[in-house]
Amino acid sequence: MQVMVYTPAMQAVGAFDGGNITEQKPIGFPGEGSVVKGVGPLFYWAWAHTKQEGYIGLHPHQGFEIITYVVEGTAEHGDTLGTRSTVGPGGAQVMQTGSGVSHEERFIGPDMEGFQIWFEPYLSEAVKRQPTYSQFEHEAFPITSGEGYTVKTVIGGEAPIKLVAEARMWDVEVGSGGRFTHTIPAGHTLTALAIRGDAAWHAGDAVTAFPHKSFALLRADQDTEVTLEGSPEAARVILIEVPTKVDYPLYPKR
Repeated sequence: MQVMVYTPAMQAVGAFDGGNITEQKPIGFPGEGSVVKGVGPLFYWAWAHTKQEGYIGLHPHQGFEIITYVVEGTAEHGDTLGTRSTVGPGGAQVMQTGSGVSHEERFIGPDMEGFQIWFEPYLSEAVKRQPTYSQFEHEAFPITSGEGYTVKTVIGGEAPIKLVAEARMWDVEVGSGGRFTHTIPAGHTLTALAIRGDAAWHAGDAVTAFPHKSFALLRADQDTEVTLEGSPEAARVILIEVPTKVDYPLYPKR
């Protein structure tokens, strides 16, 4: 297995509300310049920061399944389904946009930090479904720990978020020298974003440095065991695993 690591310079950037919201985008929209254009049904991934407060006005979505996952601060959501909600650190907002919905977002600090991640189901089928909104607080997600690591499951397994698109997601913290081992199923790709500290990937005999703010792809042709190590300091990494290929047509951005 080859571990591909992409520096921040190889990712896209963006901004909203006159620069009050800034984004590093491991996977950007078409034309934004990210080296990684998409991975299977993982269509878009933005890492947003707001010093004090930022607002994105009402805008439409259709088809995609969109998750806002909050790391620090709070995210407010309003939509044309009549939803008004707020979620704090560790919580998630989920829109399955179906036949169409418009929403507005407000990110509130100090130092708000979170992700917006888009997953792509079979769009020609997705647009026939009623749009839905769900919200989950941090306490709703299962957390497990081992020697030197803690893992929060955000999507898949016992997590409350259930998508049509095939995907799993984890929020992983490893201490200095701590190790978290994961098996990537054949035909799947593990994507990773280092949001705190420096880490390293162990795959077979190879060790690959994984610095803070880097993005990584680990593609498995067969079931493959990989290990994430906090090296030399504690690290926090967001992992998303998706099939490398799907059996339906994807939006033409790749």
